[in-house]
Amino acid sequence: MSPARDQSPQGRRRPLVSGNWKMNFTHLEAIQVIQKLSYALDRGPLATVEVSVHPAFTALRSVQTVLDADEIPVALGAQDVHWEDKGPWTGEVSPPMLAKLGVRYVIVGHSERRQRLGETDEQVSMKLRATLRAGMTPICCVGETAEQRDAGETDQVVLGQLGSALEGVAPAEVATMVVAYEPIWAIGTGRTATPGDAGQVCATLRREVGERWGAEAAAGIRILYGGSVDERNAASLLAGDDVDGALVGGASLDPVAFAAIAAAAAAATA
Repeated sequence: MSPARDQSPQGRRRPLVSGNWKMNFTHLEAIQVIQKLSYALDRGPLATVEVSVHPAFTALRSVQTVLDADEIPVALGAQDVHWEDKGPWTGEVSPPMLAKLGVRYVIVGHSERRQRLGETDEQVSMKLRATLRAGMTPICCVGETAEQRDAGETDQVVLGQLGSALEGVAPAEVATMVVAYEPIWAIGTGRTATPGDAGQVCATLRREVGERWGAEAAAGIRILYGGSVDERNAASLLAGDDVDGALVGGASLDPVAFAAIAAAAAAATA
């Protein structure tokens, strides 16, 4: 595990705040947003917090060019990837294609793809392992529906998704990964888990990693919370010891709000 990438100078896991732009912004709009984000970010906290943005595929090259040219301390991420390196997969984007663009993080298994596009646990696992092979870091999403939560099945669901996604992954690789707990009932609904609920599920996930992949993997893996995170609730949600940042949806479309979330993550490490 690289200390510069995954740990803060104090030796703690370095929080990661990732902005999932989803199907928003043309490449020209994305350039404007990343430039505004550059002005809004406080460079001081970025010594202890890592920030990534995940534009649509059509905007990746444009955003990468701006990040590099202006030396903006933000990592480039993608929203999805295919599990094959090449072949007859019309409309898909492969891991090597993303890696050549300087993509560092790839979201895999987002609930919108699971729920709306029928993505299976097996496909999520293949995408995760393909991302690792290409030298990028997967952000593996897990989360339960409102019905599953009400039935008391949260732990069963998220641990099942985690185990399936990490099947066959070596402990050393698990230690470098990111998992995002995104309760489906809180995505885009305005509802959020309480800080206690978020912290408890993140702690459960870390405990499972420790039991199955070892103490070093549990200590290294970063576990984010996602689900209607904004500048008003970020500080309380990120205060838990096992919450290592946030996967942000709608609020990441506003550069000022997203910068405030990054600042809250930095404050949580102080």
